[in-house]
Amino acid sequence: MRPCVLLTNDDGIEAPGLRALGEALGDLTEVAVAAPAGERSGASHSISVRRAVSCEALGERRWSVDGTPADAVIVALHKLLERKPALAVSGINLGANVGQNVHYSGTVGAAMEAVLNRVPAFALSIATRNPECDFAPAARLGRELVRLLLDEALPEGTLLNVNVPESWNGRVRFTRQSEKITRNLLREERGERGPVFWLQEIKVLDSLEPDSDYAALDAGDASITPLQAGRTHLPSLNHLSHLAARLESLLAKDR
Repeated sequence: MRPCVLLTNDDGIEAPGLRALGEALGDLTEVAVAAPAGERSGASHSISVRRAVSCEALGERRWSVDGTPADAVIVALHKLLERKPALAVSGINLGANVGQNVHYSGTVGAAMEAVLNRVPAFALSIATRNPECDFAPAARLGRELVRLLLDEALPEGTLLNVNVPESWNGRVRFTRQSEKITRNLLREERGERGPVFWLQEIKVLDSLEPDSDYAALDAGDASITPLQAGRTHLPSLNHLSHLAARLESLLAKDR
């Protein structure tokens, strides 16, 4: 029996990047697709807790989920799939997910949800906003990475964040997540009830950290960054633990 790979994204079930990845994996694995019904970019790792999540079967092992990318993964893993997938892949996303933007990314959020459910995962993005771009190179990278990860397990609690330049030179490097090199820019317009704002960002740094995801893309290389689900900062845990006694002392004085 061929291993099952779950595909999802944040660009929506009909996105060309998702289709390209599914076609690239078709003869390598059993592919199951569960993705949002429409675009949910910027959804991060959010889930729907105040509304029901509906699901529509669009074909064999292909479902449209009216929810966030993380919702789609949860529903797929717990209700739709007959067996646990060997791997989950989120993408191919249109637009890079690098630096601190990974915190906003629905693509990365979906992969993280798979990891929380103990399914190895990676997010795959192409660094362009051109919907007519050629997804084939990124799809080939995704295919070969799937092949490798089916043989070599990722560390538990870790996902890979993969970004591919639009004009890729074929090189691949492992990188770290960059510091923020952009500044938030709000474009204001007048609305019926007051001002409304369009959120944008502009690049503010010219120099790039040489071992970062941004630097890899700038050089034409594909970037692979390991991200972890556990967010405890162990050095701070040890360094700050002495504050507990001081807090207890201060609280005792207020009794």
